[in-house]
Amino acid sequence: MYIAFTCICLFGAAIIFKAAMIQYKEGPKLRAMAKEMHTRFDTLLAERGNIYTEDGVLLSSSIPEFDVHIDFSVIDSSLFAKNIDSLSRCVSYLFMDKTPEQYKSEFVRAYNEENKYYQLGKKLKYYQYEALRSFPIFNKGKGYGGFIEDSKNKRVTPYNMLAFRTIGVFRDSNVSGLEATYNRDLAGENGRRVVQKATGNTWIPIEGSEVDPLNGRDIVTTLDMNVQDVAEHALMSILEKYQCLYGTCIVMEVKTGKVRTLVNLGRQPDGSYWEDFNYAMIPTEPGSTFKLATLLSLLNDKLITVNDIVDAEGGQITFGNRVMRDSHLGLGKMPIWKAYAESSNAAMAKLANQYYGNNPKKYVDHLVSLHFDRPTGIDLLGERRTHIVTPDTKEWSNSSLPWLATGYGVLVTPLHTCMLYNAIANNGKMMKPYLVSAIKEYGKDVKTFEPTEIEEVADSSAVAQLQKCMRAVVTEGTAKGIESPYYTMAGKTGTAQVADKGIRYTDGVYQGSFVGFLPAEQPKYTICVVIRTKPHSEAYYGGAIAAPVFRMVADKIFSENIGAWAGPLDSLALNNTGVIPAKAATARNYEVLLNGINKHTPIATDYMSQMMQLSTDSNKHVAIQPKKLYKDIVPDVTGMSLKDAVYMLENSGLQVHVRGKGKVQGQSIAAGSKFTKGQNIILQLS
Repeated sequence: MYIAFTCICLFGAAIIFKAAMIQYKEGPKLRAMAKEMHTRFDTLLAERGNIYTEDGVLLSSSIPEFDVHIDFSVIDSSLFAKNIDSLSRCVSYLFMDKTPEQYKSEFVRAYNEENKYYQLGKKLKYYQYEALRSFPIFNKGKGYGGFIEDSKNKRVTPYNMLAFRTIGVFRDSNVSGLEATYNRDLAGENGRRVVQKATGNTWIPIEGSEVDPLNGRDIVTTLDMNVQDVAEHALMSILEKYQCLYGTCIVMEVKTGKVRTLVNLGRQPDGSYWEDFNYAMIPTEPGSTFKLATLLSLLNDKLITVNDIVDAEGGQITFGNRVMRDSHLGLGKMPIWKAYAESSNAAMAKLANQYYGNNPKKYVDHLVSLHFDRPTGIDLLGERRTHIVTPDTKEWSNSSLPWLATGYGVLVTPLHTCMLYNAIANNGKMMKPYLVSAIKEYGKDVKTFEPTEIEEVADSSAVAQLQKCMRAVVTEGTAKGIESPYYTMAGKTGTAQVADKGIRYTDGVYQGSFVGFLPAEQPKYTICVVIRTKPHSEAYYGGAIAAPVFRMVADKIFSENIGAWAGPLDSLALNNTGVIPAKAATARNYEVLLNGINKHTPIATDYMSQMMQLSTDSNKHVAIQPKKLYKDIVPDVTGMSLKDAVYMLENSGLQVHVRGKGKVQGQSIAAGSKFTKGQNIILQLS
């Protein structure tokens, strides 16, 4: 008995000791574990900001996507039996991929197996998710209906490939373009809250524990999607015609430095083209477009005037142990402006060697003053380093200066070249290129970006002489094929043989370019086009492949009166009353027009306020008919009333979302684009 009593006492003492050890030694850890099992922190995701153009067109936004699963183990048998038929019909009609009988068979099998995570839908749109939540059984929620949703935000760009590389992507750790540059503003700050585990394995927020998220701000870009669209199609047409490796097109506003268009298209393995790299920010040897820097240096030092005579010596001059040749031989004595217009390598190399041969550093210092040795400073990540061969390096030789003067031995980006030409268009004032004009929060500006002058690179005399040279390029030089009868332009062609990234000169790869501005007298826009050819292409001169793209983009800018200048189109323009743009019209509009020219056509009263179109029959009788809709093609609804626009778009199969009031000013999916049924489109109203 004593032995048993002693053992009981020792056992009790051990329990007390162990309890004390647990309480004081392991207690904090165990209490934290217990708390973790019953409470947790949930992250409240901030809504990422949107990216717009200055006229309110949406370029990038976040839309919710939902993965939906069903926990059949929590559904009551009587509830399931009563509603399984109606549920199967609803789901079948929503997804249109299986019959109600097939869905019923799957649901019954999952129910019998007590499947706790049956996948019903993946990456569902919001309207599909909302519909599912309202269906029988699922409308009982998670605890009784087994409805489990996992929501994620998907970043979408309504214009698809248009400016895709500039706008950028935001996908997990993959961030590029403006999405990366302004990520801090767009992302906002996530919030959090404490939730507590309750019965039924549900988590309930603890009141007062929420820290609300700060939603991201909106970014307003300088891009003009109308010009962007034309520039992309123009560039694409040349790239596809000659199977070029890649191309880029930049449109810059002369007075401000705003980048209105930035197209980058690279050839893919299957032969298609995509915005895969920002070629506008990759340094290459520019070729003849660089002659502007040489001519500018000579003019700034007051060493020449463009009317001075230079002898190209037949287009072939020896410097050191190398021979500089023109692409077309036979040029002799001529004014410097003529040599520039004809793009004579020999003449320009001779001038550089004549005036800077004894002091090449002076010429290189001019290039540094033109900011060729540093980034442009554009608000877009990924700009590569430039390179200039200098006299104090091992790269320099007795032939370096002449080749440098004609665009070899220097690596600069197309954006640098565009910035220099824009400075000449802007009376010598070099502007910093930029892509974002404002950051907004709930519709109000929190930060605006103003034009920045970097440097004054030339006086008025030098500017006038350079503009004369560039005008001659178009009127009688290497780009005379793109001259327009309606407006004036000026610029410079460039053709450079390429040797970089594993490409040798013997491979026959060229870079054709054209940089210029319009109109020539009072420039408003500078356009830079650079195209890299395939090996041994039949067309490679800048005047043949790049200049036509410039002309197509310039035509678009002029025809839409972007920049609001008067032109010699007709008496309306000459009288400074502007141009008359073609707009979509209602039946009432057509009736007024036809009555005015004594063409009386009967029109049904119901059609008076609807969007219509004119047509003629075989007898040339005019008829007014409802505007046609083409399957899977987005119609143009700009200028329409909201009622007409919604009617037309929803009849086409689009899901319409509206911003603002008034008439339609812009649409998030470009007219003429293909779409899939149920796709979202956002209308911006005036």
